[in-house]
Amino acid sequence: MGKFSAVIVIMLFAFNSHSAFAQWHQKSFHVMGTLAHVEFWLDDGAVQTTADELIVAVEQEMQRIDQTMSPYIATSALSVINRDAASRPVIVSQELFDLLTDAHDIAVLTHGMFDITYASIGYQYDYRKHQKPNQTAIKQALTAINYQTVILDKPSLSVKFTDADVKIDLGGIAKGHAVKNCIAILKNAGIEHALISAGGDTTLLGDRIGRPWFVGIKHPRAEEKTAVQLPLSNESISTSGDYERYFIEDGVRYHHIINPKTGDSARNVVSVSIIGKNPTYVDALSTAIFVMGLQQGMSLINELPDYEAIIIDNQQTLHVSTGLQQD
Repeated sequence: MGKFSAVIVIMLFAFNSHSAFAQWHQKSFHVMGTLAHVEFWLDDGAVQTTADELIVAVEQEMQRIDQTMSPYIATSALSVINRDAASRPVIVSQELFDLLTDAHDIAVLTHGMFDITYASIGYQYDYRKHQKPNQTAIKQALTAINYQTVILDKPSLSVKFTDADVKIDLGGIAKGHAVKNCIAILKNAGIEHALISAGGDTTLLGDRIGRPWFVGIKHPRAEEKTAVQLPLSNESISTSGDYERYFIEDGVRYHHIINPKTGDSARNVVSVSIIGKNPTYVDALSTAIFVMGLQQGMSLINELPDYEAIIIDNQQTLHVSTGLQQD
């Protein structure tokens, strides 16, 4: 072996210090109406499962959750609830019941600014076709936007609507739940360093082998630019922005984050990122804080010790919660 080759071997051994077979594995794929990504460090000497098997398990879990919770799949459990819960209690899985319970608790925490019944009007928006409901339709639907009309019965694991016009959508919480489940799959397999994202939701397991993961927050008005990069380890981050699904009509931006109090798109800020340990709550809180706006949203986050926020306002000025401010 020549001198040059020997140097290469030594450098590779130093980089892959866990094992001669340890390396990063990654894959991106479309699911739940967005782009998902999985990336992890696999030490073949310590983990029995192969990288391909783990990637398949992650993809299958996200597909399973989509098949259960998508409002666009007629056979999904969510679609069955929307179809039947106004006329009878609908029995659901423990998983879905627990997620609906989380959604209710977050609605209480945010005084209804996170409300899965926003779908009572939300389904009338079609961002691809640039269609929105008129004011009469919004006014009629507003009475059905009320999380208290969703009755959850724990002993029977059933869901019932007290208003025939109610519809629910888990778009503001399901991706966080999916990311949480997929990180658990990797962790249970012995993985110690991983990243899983789905749209604006990202969860990080460990660090990136001795250094933090760097997660970028997209600039809300510049397609290829990043507003800020954050060094994170063992955290979750969720970003809600008005640039994901939207159209502009007569100079007004109509996007998918609906204010439950008005039935119209929330327009107090343009981007909200929430950081915390619980991916499900981080996902829902990013939506709620977006609806609340800068002052009310920061006030709430600063009262929650386990969560931090980065908010970009309508003037594209960046604001951070108290825990992220440096002396």
